[in-house]
Amino acid sequence: MKVKICGITNLDDALMCERYGADAVGFIFYRKSKRYILPSEAARIAKQLSPFTMKVGVFVDEKKDYITKTFELVKLNTVQLHNNDTDFVENEFNYPVIRAFRIKDNFDFNSLNRFNDNYFLLDSYSQNEFGGTGKSFDWSIIPETLKHKIILAGGVSSSNIDYIYQNIMPAAVDLSSSLEISPGKKDLEKVKIFFNKFNKYRSNEWSS
Repeated sequence: MKVKICGITNLDDALMCERYGADAVGFIFYRKSKRYILPSEAARIAKQLSPFTMKVGVFVDEKKDYITKTFELVKLNTVQLHNNDTDFVENEFNYPVIRAFRIKDNFDFNSLNRFNDNYFLLDSYSQNEFGGTGKSFDWSIIPETLKHKIILAGGVSSSNIDYIYQNIMPAAVDLSSSLEISPGKKDLEKVKIFFNKFNKYRSNEWSS
């Protein structure tokens, strides 16, 4: 199980998350987000991170040309695409894509079958926000056959990582607001507490 820390807005936070064990960091290029970062600033931060740390660009209802230009400028590894609904426009990208879905109780998981993507990000539904709400959806409705290929977001924290590991075991978890002092600013103590707990599971994976 991998860890992505999203909503990175400054170099200190990026380096801190990388040092404690983040496999990936996320930059939000959605202008209405409280965690928005300029592509040029994200590029400056990305240059100073390890080549082994994944850099993910988060886009909401964005045009393909802008996504591609940002991908090349920041030297992203993958893009995370959010749309207002599940009716994604089928664009062919020459790089990995993670499609994000906001889950309601009546969400049709069969709708994911029409995509060839290897992984999907599942987040809590909010009418006004695309992620970063700190709220979880009903994880029990995730189909068993899908659990191993999802990135679980929405309310993931040190308080429920035990449950996630033991009952869901997704490909990755995505955290943002649960590790913050304020939107866009990470809290050292919260980061340390989370990774101290999570890395015990990671050690078990390595030893098995």
